[in-house]
Amino acid sequence: MTYYIAIIEDAGPDVAVGVWFPDLPGCVSAGDDIDDALRNAPEALELYLEQDGRPLPKPRTLTELKADPEVADDIRDYIVALIETPTRAHAAE
Repeated sequence: MTYYIAIIEDAGPDVAVGVWFPDLPGCVSAGDDIDDALRNAPEALELYLEQDGRPLPKPRTLTELKADPEVADDIRDYIVALIETPTRAHAAE
């Protein structure tokens, strides 16, 4: 199984909860609340794979993402979750 780290941005009750994947530019999802957003995240991964048709890039670890200045603040400020890729998706080795 391959998992990608997702950033879950909860801006409050009047705004949809956003989900994005630092390793997958443009792969985003949302939901009315955190639980809904997390349920929608695997579908976003699947759609991302279908659009591109290439193997997914190898996911970075949380430690690697924390060291990335473009992502470090978001990891500190928001919720982080592991999202499993669909069974037919294959990350690059």
